[in-house]
Amino acid sequence: MNLLRRHPVAIVLVVLLLATAIHPLSPLVDAVTGSAPGDVDLERPVLYVLFAPLSNTLDALTFFSLARAVWAFTVWVLLLAAWGAIRASSDSQSPRRVIATALLGPAVVVLLAGAAVLLPRPVPRLVHDGAGTVLDYHAHTNASHDGRPGWTLAKLADWHERQGYEASYVTDHNVVYDGSLPVPGGTSISLLPGVEWSVHQQHVVAIGPVEPLPRDSFQGSTPRMIRIFAAIERQGGLSIASLPEYWRYHWDDLGAFVLGGVDGFEIVNCAPKALGFPSDLRRQVLTLAGSHDLMVVGASDNHGWGRVTCVWNVSLPGAQGFHTNRVFARPLALVQGDWQPWTAAVTQPWFLLRSLSWSERASWLTWVVIILLYRAMPRREGQGAGLGILARSLGPRRRTTVPNETPT
Repeated sequence: MNLLRRHPVAIVLVVLLLATAIHPLSPLVDAVTGSAPGDVDLERPVLYVLFAPLSNTLDALTFFSLARAVWAFTVWVLLLAAWGAIRASSDSQSPRRVIATALLGPAVVVLLAGAAVLLPRPVPRLVHDGAGTVLDYHAHTNASHDGRPGWTLAKLADWHERQGYEASYVTDHNVVYDGSLPVPGGTSISLLPGVEWSVHQQHVVAIGPVEPLPRDSFQGSTPRMIRIFAAIERQGGLSIASLPEYWRYHWDDLGAFVLGGVDGFEIVNCAPKALGFPSDLRRQVLTLAGSHDLMVVGASDNHGWGRVTCVWNVSLPGAQGFHTNRVFARPLALVQGDWQPWTAAVTQPWFLLRSLSWSERASWLTWVVIILLYRAMPRREGQGAGLGILARSLGPRRRTTVPNETPT
């Protein structure tokens, strides 16, 4: 009870780490069947596992849907600010110190969010035992209006190689990549031709031998937009309806998409605005695609801002239509659409802990024990835990005068 009173956060974290191990989430889920695959896995670098609390937290921040991110950020900032202010006030600190302490927690949240985007770090990569090519159908360079500055073909190729991809289509917004430009650097990734057309309330990913199209011909209405599928087919390319647009703006038009000649649908997209796709709607798209033998794909939709992907495709040799790909996703990304956004502050940490591998869970527990041992080290009366004890051990020692001792 004394340990619980002195270190409640650490003890609660240990309990949660053990409780979530009872019914964990699979590291990867087949997005088509919903089952845990047996022939693919995530290979985690040593440094990723060693610093698993940071690595997993940054991944969880990357896999936030936009609405859940807003709610979680708001709740965490307010709670941490209130907690810091109450603790500082209970210690009778000055108003200036109370404000500084209240701002400390929110500052940590902001720093973590920035680190998720900017901090170079090791990431898991997909490894698979079977035949097929690990492929990304939707990615961007700085040629897109919303691409990260300096996000060149070489950086895009390197990003994909570190994640375990073997090839990727380059699908910049309304800028055709024909595959003729060599990829500088030493990567072994193949960058394939493609484009993402922005038309009436829909983004359409076109892959293969694509050519420029007069986009104005497909603006203004849904019937005009749908004609782009046939135009892409005449070029010899394949057209894929991208998330989140068809879910938000054309849900009642998907039958017309099929009649118009669409070749497939994205069922997982790692962009924050698309991660909220509910699983029941995903199942309806899978049923539609299966009945018409259409492709279903996963897309990183990477613009250079996210350090880690949530989905991979293993493209099967010789397969076509619905059986072209196996789509594997991180479960933390798939659950985003099945929970109300206002629950994000609680459910995101819960799903994060459930999705830990045993090696990651062991790393978390080790770090908790190390911090507890450090904070429990004996210290002089009135000296708080933290760097003070380290400073005392490293600082200059003062000579102690024995009472009644005659100086020499």
